[in-house]
Amino acid sequence: MIDSRRESFWRPARSNRPTRLDVEWTRGFLFLLTVAAFVTYAALFIYRTSFVVGGERYFSLFDDAMISMRYAKNLANGHGLVWNPGGERVEGYTNLLWVLYMALVHLLPLTASKASVVVQATALAFLTANLFVVRKTALLIGEGSEAIALGAVALTAIYLPINNWSLQGMEVSVLVLIVSLSLWRTFKALGAGSFPSGAYALLGASTLVRPDMAVPLVGLAVFLAIADPVNRWRHLTWGLGALAVFTGVQTAFRLEYYGETLPNTYFLKMVGFPPLLRISRGVFVLAQFILRSNPLLFALPFIVSVRRDWRVRLLLWTFVSQLAYSTFVGGDAWEYWGGSNRYICIAMPGFFVLLSYALFQVSRAAAVALNANTWSTGVANWLKPSIFPLLIVYSIISLNSIYGIDALAEVSLLHAPLHSGNGDENSDEVELGILLRQITTRDATIAVARAGTIPYFSDRYSIDELGKNDKHVAREPMREIGGWRRLIDFRPGHMKVDYAYSIGVLKPDVVAQLWEHAEEATPDLRRSYTGVRLQGKCLYFRRGSVNVLWEKLPDDPCGVTR
Repeated sequence: MIDSRRESFWRPARSNRPTRLDVEWTRGFLFLLTVAAFVTYAALFIYRTSFVVGGERYFSLFDDAMISMRYAKNLANGHGLVWNPGGERVEGYTNLLWVLYMALVHLLPLTASKASVVVQATALAFLTANLFVVRKTALLIGEGSEAIALGAVALTAIYLPINNWSLQGMEVSVLVLIVSLSLWRTFKALGAGSFPSGAYALLGASTLVRPDMAVPLVGLAVFLAIADPVNRWRHLTWGLGALAVFTGVQTAFRLEYYGETLPNTYFLKMVGFPPLLRISRGVFVLAQFILRSNPLLFALPFIVSVRRDWRVRLLLWTFVSQLAYSTFVGGDAWEYWGGSNRYICIAMPGFFVLLSYALFQVSRAAAVALNANTWSTGVANWLKPSIFPLLIVYSIISLNSIYGIDALAEVSLLHAPLHSGNGDENSDEVELGILLRQITTRDATIAVARAGTIPYFSDRYSIDELGKNDKHVAREPMREIGGWRRLIDFRPGHMKVDYAYSIGVLKPDVVAQLWEHAEEATPDLRRSYTGVRLQGKCLYFRRGSVNVLWEKLPDDPCGVTR
């Protein structure tokens, strides 16, 4: 499909014969051993996120994923695709197909403590399948080199951000697989002289999993329109056509069901804040990502791009497109953790393919240099087979030090993954959700800042202080900080809070959490609520509420009413 007039530029040069480094890698066996090791590791990762409450082991996802689980549970129970049964229809999720899959999970005969582990196991399956696709892609880029393929697989398998966002229930696992698969299908189709219609259809359908999958879809169409001028309009037609069809279907559903053309999260994250300040924060966190990833390792795949191979350039183009999108939206809400965020993660396997290829070229050059030192022949013969594996190991350690050396304890599971494990946010909020179910009636309303875990396990009508599931708060302006820090103090989805509305107007029976600017809630709390310490935290109960089982509360006052 690539224009024959430019084929000499886009087609990679063929290698002569396998190098000694390749001969020393047993074909296939080490890959299968790596996959088996990954499955074992991922299973332990999932178990490490679990915890025991009241003698029962619980599995719970990352809080944002638990918001999707609440929508899914309500749908499976016949309440519709809503956050609150009987409440206003608000699209507080951006992963429609993932929510629908979660709803199927809730049709299984599982307790609330075990439903999440099915989603986590599904993510494990997607990530495992992705390793097979990564290997196939690396074999194409590396011209059949098993060493390069195994290096790419190892880098992908042992990358904490991909594993964390996926195995803690976000839709990243399926999106990583879709991006890898669509790129590989494109390589195979164009290499065989056919059109990659399957890749366009797959990426188009993936916008139903997450709308911003439009970025790799449009990116593929634009790249191939330039690289394949003979079929330029066909690429643009398929790319933009797939986007229009699937986006149109989802928009029609949204208009019919929610009465909106855009999800509520768009207004929450993209409206009410100066775009230039949002982008400046995106630039800042991108720079942090590059510096923490090791600038030299980050640059190596770009150095490889001088090779005249359109496939290499497509992998880099996809990666850069995700970097640009992440910058445009101001990064993610958890940049403090480090590593690639959820937007960049989905293109990291392609980056790792190129990094493995680049490291292999470095190791080959080093082997040639060692051969030149005839006085050290014995040492050279010992070192040469070890250079590439050592570079891969170094890269794994460096790339996984996402918030410093302490991050390696998280990679090795010596420390529980982000926000999970006994005594961390997930376990505390599961325990609190269960407690709230015991000390309130079914008609109670509960105000929360983290809108996933507590509402899911409490089964109570909830009020979202940060507005992800509240149209009123989502459309308010974001809060800005003065001084130079306003250039970098942007946290998507966490910059709108209106206690006068969420507490003063909506009057929840229980205020379980407060976010930043908690002092603004003081007048309403002092006027109408009583603070009680439960599980080491101060919760506020509306005086005179018939939905609070007062006799079950301890005599331990706290907070502004103390």
